[in-house]
Amino acid sequence: MNINTAIQNAFLDLKRKNIKSALLDCEILMSQALNQHRSKVILNLDRQLNNKDYKVFRKLITSRLKNKPIAYLIGKKSFWKYEFEINDKVLIPRPDTELIIEQVLDVYKNKHNINFLEIGVGSGCIILSILKEKKSFFGKGVDLSKDSIKICKKNAINLNVSNRLKLFKSDIDNFNLGKYDLIISNPPYIKKFDLKNLDKDVFNYEPKLALDGGLDGLSEIRKVVRLSSELIKLNGKLIIEIAHDQKEMVKKMLNDNGFYVNKVAKDLANKNRCIVSTKIKFIN
Repeated sequence: MNINTAIQNAFLDLKRKNIKSALLDCEILMSQALNQHRSKVILNLDRQLNNKDYKVFRKLITSRLKNKPIAYLIGKKSFWKYEFEINDKVLIPRPDTELIIEQVLDVYKNKHNINFLEIGVGSGCIILSILKEKKSFFGKGVDLSKDSIKICKKNAINLNVSNRLKLFKSDIDNFNLGKYDLIISNPPYIKKFDLKNLDKDVFNYEPKLALDGGLDGLSEIRKVVRLSSELIKLNGKLIIEIAHDQKEMVKKMLNDNGFYVNKVAKDLANKNRCIVSTKIKFIN
């Protein structure tokens, strides 16, 4: 059997399961099975597949038929300008989250030697992308998951920014180290009872710890704002990702904790997604 026939058969299987981007998925999984770039696979569709490679490909397709995300099947995901190793212990980076990077680079385009903290590092895609872009920045990251800390360290080594990064395994309620010019976070913000409405790819495979925002979707955001209020310097910035319908509630939360809201940035779907705020006073 040649590559094209194997891909077309798999495409029909995925299509029957109503899996979006079925053909692209098949091409990506074939490139994974052959350990070759997708472009090379596409240019050699007439090439015959050996039995071993075909079995690897079909095993990957079987997992995709069960809705396992492509990123977990190939163990990596592109984000911003870089590629990150990931596994099913960390959230898959989303394009909308690149908004945080954009806002940081805009706010600090003429600033150097910024000391910043990320609350909930996950794979490290946000903090490491910022460190790659801003060579004079120093970052600390905190996460409750030892698996997240482990993979973030690995990605930091791959991107050659380990010397400007310190990571801590801690619940944010117990973290009180340092004072920061900038704090960033993409906390869990989905309401607990809305989790079941997520796509099967997400609900069945991505870590609930990184998705569950409690009954009102705001429990982790409250923790982030409260901690940031204590750890951020006067006139320091807090840049946080939110759900599209949380703008007013989070703005009030920020105001109550001594922050001035500078900007609410919209995502690719033109929905509210990222709030930039400044610490203007300390609350007793």
